[in-house]
Amino acid sequence: MDATLILLSVFGIFIPALMLPGPDFIGVVRSAMTGGTKSGLMTSLGVSIGLLMYASLSLLGLSAILTQYEWLAWAVRVAGAGYLIYLGVRLLFVKPDATEITPTERKPAGNPLFFGFMVTLTNPKAVVLFTSVFATAVTAETPSWLLLLMIALVFASSLLWYTIVSLFMSSKPVMNRFAKARHWIERTAGTCFIAIGGKLLSDARNPLSP
Repeated sequence: MDATLILLSVFGIFIPALMLPGPDFIGVVRSAMTGGTKSGLMTSLGVSIGLLMYASLSLLGLSAILTQYEWLAWAVRVAGAGYLIYLGVRLLFVKPDATEITPTERKPAGNPLFFGFMVTLTNPKAVVLFTSVFATAVTAETPSWLLLLMIALVFASSLLWYTIVSLFMSSKPVMNRFAKARHWIERTAGTCFIAIGGKLLSDARNPLSP
């Protein structure tokens, strides 16, 4: 298959999927709105590194392994869904600050880079996405330079998109508007994580796309 057609087929699926709200998007929005610009950007970097890792593993045969060993794909999805539910429960019970703190004074709980990486690492939807995309577009004849280009584009496009999201959500008008609603933002994110995790658990037995 021509290199241009491969890129179009892969990123014609990846870019819309990247922009659709999911665990990664919710994680970045939560970090940006509760921790500020730096927190949002670090979470964006963590998410992008996670997607970079998945893209690389897919090209090294992760897709074939998960398709062949259905129990492993089930275990990955159950573990990922469980982590999202656990994270959601923790965020759901965040308590309001005892004193009013301005957005620029807030320090995010934990490491936002690690948070973004773990949200992506335990996101079973990322596994399914890369399994489906690379399994249908990449063959043994695909040149190495094209594989490296695809991996680089996955990282660059995800970092660009989530950087834009972070900068917007941590902008002064947005932060001022939601300055007193930090705990509600955390709870909303927690509810979304629980809902997504529950949906992923219910779909865990469905086979991965070949």
